[in-house]
Amino acid sequence: MQAINELYSLLSAPANVVITTHQKPDPDAMGSSLGLYHLLVQLGHTVQVISPTNWAAFLDWMPGCEKVLNYEVTIDKSNTIIRNADWIFCLDFNALNRLKKMGQVVAEAKGQRVLIDHHREPQTEVFAYGVSDVTKSSTCEMVYDFIVHSGHADKLNMDMMQCLYAGVIGDTGSFRFASASASVFEMVADFKRRGLQHTAIHENIYDNFLENRFRFIGHVLSNRMEIDYELNTALIWVTKQDLLRYQIKTGDTEGLVNYPLGIQGIKLACIVIDRDEKRKWSFRSKGDFDCNTFARTYFNGGGHYNAAGGETDDSLETTVKQFKKVIQLYKEQLETI
Repeated sequence: MQAINELYSLLSAPANVVITTHQKPDPDAMGSSLGLYHLLVQLGHTVQVISPTNWAAFLDWMPGCEKVLNYEVTIDKSNTIIRNADWIFCLDFNALNRLKKMGQVVAEAKGQRVLIDHHREPQTEVFAYGVSDVTKSSTCEMVYDFIVHSGHADKLNMDMMQCLYAGVIGDTGSFRFASASASVFEMVADFKRRGLQHTAIHENIYDNFLENRFRFIGHVLSNRMEIDYELNTALIWVTKQDLLRYQIKTGDTEGLVNYPLGIQGIKLACIVIDRDEKRKWSFRSKGDFDCNTFARTYFNGGGHYNAAGGETDDSLETTVKQFKKVIQLYKEQLETI
């Protein structure tokens, strides 16, 4: 994989470009994709953003989101666009298996793949150009760097800034997490000087749900949360029946794993959700607990040091039992964090 700056001069020639991101895109995934989309359109490229799956309704406000294709409902059209692409930008993921059914066609496409991502252990051999930086707060921050370092800061407009700011607040917990470095605040200061009004973006991301989600959260916290104070650990498990009862849709469980971290003494919060095809895990930690290695070792996942995800084909009951077994191996570490 060649350095991303080797790509800058090549962007001057108009090309067919696909931008894609991981399945079930979150604010950082969608925000970075659309932020880059608005830049490349200004540079004269023909650009299409394609998501491997659907996305949460609270992202629909983002400028350009109405033009994004959901691969699962536009397979033939999307395949044609991907196969004809000169460049395929891969944002906020670093391995093609994160694209689900779309991964194979991307792997076989003639276009050169470009990586912009901040997760650990990238599959660098499948990308022609790219940057992987785990110290960055978000892929949106990295797209901002791409825009500035490639000499196109003058093209930052309100659409781009709204998308990129949304992704940054999503991945930093509204600047709560340690990943919110000085460079993040410098980016935001640049946006504010250019006229960004940030309040409405927070409202669109955090105050844009239906009543059923809050009743679901109350049910889950009351009936599906287990606290182990000896291990300073919280476990939430959500059944398929819970999802059906409260009519939970994509995005409605976003951030739920963070709730137990507000409990005094809790250093590790975990949630497993019984989806149709797999059981999906999320892990969040404070201090010296490596969620990324834990998720990769036991739950076919990965991510960041203090935030990671995983999945399994096992039943909900089986995977919960597995978690309770393996977490005991970390007892000494969790007791002292």
